[in-house]
Amino acid sequence: MKDETYWDILFHTIQATLADEGLPSVSLIAQQGRNPFRILISTVISLRTKDEVTLHASERLFALADTPVQMISLSQERIEQTIYPAGFYHTKAANILKISKLLLDKFDGEVPHDRESLLSLPGVGIKTTNLTLNLGFGIDAICVDTHVHRISNRMGWIATKTPEESEQVLQHVVPRRFWIPLNEMLVTYGQRVCTPISPFCSRCPVYDQCQRVGIKRSR
Repeated sequence: MKDETYWDILFHTIQATLADEGLPSVSLIAQQGRNPFRILISTVISLRTKDEVTLHASERLFALADTPVQMISLSQERIEQTIYPAGFYHTKAANILKISKLLLDKFDGEVPHDRESLLSLPGVGIKTTNLTLNLGFGIDAICVDTHVHRISNRMGWIATKTPEESEQVLQHVVPRRFWIPLNEMLVTYGQRVCTPISPFCSRCPVYDQCQRVGIKRSR
């Protein structure tokens, strides 16, 4: 088990390396103000979609509608056209409308701030739920996407098979005060340095602490 000092140094070191890098798209949207609806919808758009596409698609959509009431006034076709070329834009547009209607029908037009209710919304999985809790409400939760799952296993912090399993194990490994910033940091790090294939180990500032699990080739 790593102590608090380890995590303090690790976060400081990696964040210093990323000082000149941009934030993930949903984090940029969150910086504009803690708006749970915007964060929820932009996270839905972000699934299997590049950050730059997510950011521009979300901004275009929110220029038309950024409340459930406004959103249901749009047709599915209009939402599809607006968020294109986000991946699976047909399905996402349909889910955005369904989510907006359910928020109005079941939650008085507000995004719920509990895990069970968020998971009941169409197209909303664990990653979207935890990121909405994190950035929308400031509620501690570990949001595990492919980057967090991959890097946590490479570093040797955990040994898990799926992001869902990683979330549960990381709760016992990472101090609670790092739960929210963990995703933001490792997503950017995974895009710029610790890439899925042939990571840039030569410029990794925590190389000497990494077990390099599963790495066959690096740069």
